[in-house]
Amino acid sequence: MIEPLALDHGNLQKLVTADLVRPDHLLGAHPVTQGGVEGVRFAVWAPAAQHVSVVGDFNGYNGFDNPMQRLEFGYWGAFVPAARNGQRYKFRITGADGRTVDKIDPYGQFFEVRPATASIVWQHDFAWTDGEWMTARSQGFDRPVSVYEVHLPSWQRREDGWFMNYRDLAHKLGEYVGYMGFTHVELLGVMEHPFDGSWGYQVTGYYAPSSRMGTPEDFKYFVNHLHSLGIGVLLDWVPGHFPTDEFALAKFDGAPLYEYADPRKGFHLDWNTYIFDYGRNEVVMFLVGSALKWLQDYHIDGLRVDAVASMLYLDFSRTEWIPNIHGGRENLEAIAFLKRLNEVVHHMAPGCMIVAEESTAFPGVTKPTPGGLGFDYKWAMGWMNDTLRYVEEDPLWRKYHHHALTFFNAYRTTENYVLAISHDEVVHLKKSMVMKMPGDWYAQRAGYRAFLALMWSTPGKKLLFMGQEFAQSTEWSYESELPWYMTQQPDHRGVMNLTRRLNALYCSRPDWHTGDLLDEGLQWISADDADNSVYAYLRRDPQGEAWSLVVANMTPVYREQYPVGVPQPGEYRLLLSTDDGEFGGFGTQQPGLSTTDEGWNDQAQSLRLNLPPNAVLVLEPVPAPVVSEQR
Repeated sequence: MIEPLALDHGNLQKLVTADLVRPDHLLGAHPVTQGGVEGVRFAVWAPAAQHVSVVGDFNGYNGFDNPMQRLEFGYWGAFVPAARNGQRYKFRITGADGRTVDKIDPYGQFFEVRPATASIVWQHDFAWTDGEWMTARSQGFDRPVSVYEVHLPSWQRREDGWFMNYRDLAHKLGEYVGYMGFTHVELLGVMEHPFDGSWGYQVTGYYAPSSRMGTPEDFKYFVNHLHSLGIGVLLDWVPGHFPTDEFALAKFDGAPLYEYADPRKGFHLDWNTYIFDYGRNEVVMFLVGSALKWLQDYHIDGLRVDAVASMLYLDFSRTEWIPNIHGGRENLEAIAFLKRLNEVVHHMAPGCMIVAEESTAFPGVTKPTPGGLGFDYKWAMGWMNDTLRYVEEDPLWRKYHHHALTFFNAYRTTENYVLAISHDEVVHLKKSMVMKMPGDWYAQRAGYRAFLALMWSTPGKKLLFMGQEFAQSTEWSYESELPWYMTQQPDHRGVMNLTRRLNALYCSRPDWHTGDLLDEGLQWISADDADNSVYAYLRRDPQGEAWSLVVANMTPVYREQYPVGVPQPGEYRLLLSTDDGEFGGFGTQQPGLSTTDEGWNDQAQSLRLNLPPNAVLVLEPVPAPVVSEQR
């Protein structure tokens, strides 16, 4: 356990100047022994407050028993001998507006289960066993990254309908993710939040795992166990906005403190939330400290930073806005914050992965600082929108939108991309992924299998939201667990088998992941057959000789003996057909996979393939046998 820092002038000055990267070691509630007396030391930042006291189980919530002393730079502190680990507490603040409000601890490490809101004094005690994982984990861009996005409260529930404990989830989710072949899980809804319907995106406890599913130690067990299975853990992190709940950060000391004062800059109209004031060092370090808390203390392997576009632009989703000092629309303070965040966390938490959910063409999101923002990856929102629009189109009209599937290749190496199909695509009447596909139930499943194969064989890291791996036919609901009964039905089990097979190909074949971020990772064979809606391309390992051929037929028309050019003569073998019976298809057969000298697609040789309707084939050349000399 790291000892809390002293409340002296030097440490307070470091916090003011943003030199203290772990402000939670100074602020919050820390059990200490002071002058030979055991108790808890409390500290809070409330510069505009007229009076602050700490109330809790130790004083019957009496605001007169433990007043806090005003320190330098707007900080308040108190040592309470009667306080102990595990007790509830709040800060009772008489603010600049003259009102007295009980506030949570912004640096609270544990909270009551909602709807109660008190912070809880908590001293962590957990023995990690993942030292080998933490030492070996690498941020190498040529490694496979296949992420299973999970909302833990609704992934699976207890029989009585309540949330499962982190420890139980560790075993159930870990076994499932390992079976399915994903390399990482990404958790939304883990940081403490009062409203279930926000899915965890209106955070009040930036330093605390949600108490709905257990204690901080329980959550550490969850991470530790997944690491023991070779599975990385990523978290959704929300530094762009926070809720207006009076008990939390909003107008914390009776005036705007964590938020910008001017609502044209400090209020999100879309989400009814406040926007952090990135121009205040104390706010910057609150957020940086939160990131480090998860990466260092909880051994998290990376953060997906939510709604980055809303942070970058002052006019994001608003008609009234304040230009920056140059008259532009960029939030220069937020840009500086994101650069500092990425510089600090990569230095302090080696091997971590920081991913931006950024939906615009802001330049250099994944380029190194100081020129870029310094993120490792960025969600490929353009790829997602183009591809979904294409596959939702009636196949009869897809030929008029043919290059929606090829356009990503024109810019895919400008950033380091994650191909993400997230929770946002399967809610609010958008339908589940399989139900977006046109046609009857068989055609929908065939189209969805083809979509998954295209996604996994397209360069870029992968992310799929829970339930979509088995073609969940209903929209996701945060109020109940996934419809696991579907996985026992052959139609859904087939898609589940395909997802597992795609993960196995992606992780085991270097041509499917080492070139994810390089031009050499993909070579088009046929990108222009719009009339037939057929695509063919090679996936290549830029560092070796491995390669494979991907052919997609995106109409419900069976195409017999369709010619495809290939760069190498000889025999080929089928690695994958999304039409296989194992995946729920018809099992279309290939009569022969030998090349002929018939040139096609600017290649000297070609194959004649039977293309199943709405299906993707993956092939590789068969190595020529080695003939030994006879003596």
